[in-house]
Amino acid sequence: MVKKSIEYVCQTCGAVYPKWQGKCDSCGEWNTIVEEKIAAEGFSNLSPKKKGGIIDFVPLYGEEKALSRLSTGIKELDRVSGGGLVPGSVILVGGDPGIGKSTLLLQVSASIASSAGNPECYYISGEEAIDQVRIRAKRLHLEQTPVKLASATEVKDIVATLEKSNAAVVVIDSIQTMYLDEVESTPGSVAQVRACAYELIKLAKRKGFALFLVGHVTKQGALAGPRVLEHMVDTVLYFEGERGHHFRILRAVKNRFGATDEIGVFEMQDQGLVEVENPSALFLAERQGNISGSCVFAGIEGSRPLLVEIQALVCPTSYASPRRAVVGWDSNRLSMVLAVLEARCGMNFSSQDIYLNIAGGLKISEPAADLAVAMAVISSLTNKPLPSDMVIFGEIGLSGEIRAVSQASARLKEAQKLGFKSAIAPSNLINKDKKNRAMDIAVHEIGNVQRLINWFN
Repeated sequence: MVKKSIEYVCQTCGAVYPKWQGKCDSCGEWNTIVEEKIAAEGFSNLSPKKKGGIIDFVPLYGEEKALSRLSTGIKELDRVSGGGLVPGSVILVGGDPGIGKSTLLLQVSASIASSAGNPECYYISGEEAIDQVRIRAKRLHLEQTPVKLASATEVKDIVATLEKSNAAVVVIDSIQTMYLDEVESTPGSVAQVRACAYELIKLAKRKGFALFLVGHVTKQGALAGPRVLEHMVDTVLYFEGERGHHFRILRAVKNRFGATDEIGVFEMQDQGLVEVENPSALFLAERQGNISGSCVFAGIEGSRPLLVEIQALVCPTSYASPRRAVVGWDSNRLSMVLAVLEARCGMNFSSQDIYLNIAGGLKISEPAADLAVAMAVISSLTNKPLPSDMVIFGEIGLSGEIRAVSQASARLKEAQKLGFKSAIAPSNLINKDKKNRAMDIAVHEIGNVQRLINWFN
């Protein structure tokens, strides 16, 4: 006997509760818990109707099949995905509203559909009408490409249609608008997103086409819906960027067929998203030399070296509690760097407001930026600029030591390629990496933060 039961599910994180409550204990959100009906099997149906099959086990060694990949025609996306799309793979693309997710996937569909062999590409929109998508395609000059377009939200209809097709790529925009009749909840709920994604993923694995799922994000920037959605897919891509900047960063946070934390850089223009082959030169294009509080950080994003400008502004505060404003970096990391400078170098920031910005809208997470942030802050405090042809990288420890970072050669090679003549780096850099001796760039070694003051005396 099958009976209906009720559970209360948080629409942000997917946590389940036996009764309604105003605040979710798991994610801390308010008014996100919604009643959902579920089907519960009676005890009479628990006995299996047939016996399970026997699983065959194989050894770890053996010949593996080489992955066949489908090139998207967009090098930055191929880089992030690990070299192209794997047939049968599922890619979840998330990002803020209006950041360019639909634009990018329409360009991808058009590029693949126009490639050799004319693979079948299906673009299914649940958020926009057909005319709206056509307007975007006309703006991007893609209206003549053989992309098959539809507006639908019923998963059963989509599955029945794709079963009879020879699709190579399918785009679902977005998964939050899809629904199944069997699930008694509104589209976008945890139960609907989970069930719809399962049906579409199962079809993609069976038919062997690459499936793109567009996902909404919460106000904290995380993908909306159940967390299990990220575990069900093969690749999770986040589309990052600021509305006020024309740069867009496509970042892989999960990839079963490639490296994680790889990034692709795009520039939003009138004709859509354009690839940026040399992001370092673009991020530094508007940089002005001989300005205090500014320095160039040699970072690594995935396997790509990237040079960005770090800007700091230190000014007297008019409040009892000084302000710390950070854009593009971890504010807790800035507090740690300031504490080390006060404890180890005798500096005082208790009466200073500090503003830190990563120019270009890029977000940096690696600790190798500690040294560059410290140099920018000291430069602004002393009102003495750093050399315009210098790059900086290194991690700062709590005892004041400068720690070595990974891929130092790649950072220095990128700096040398863009015409930088000197670098400030950890003191044990050259001892660990002798290849740096052959580079035409002067490396100034620093082992402790106390030596930073010497650059401004």
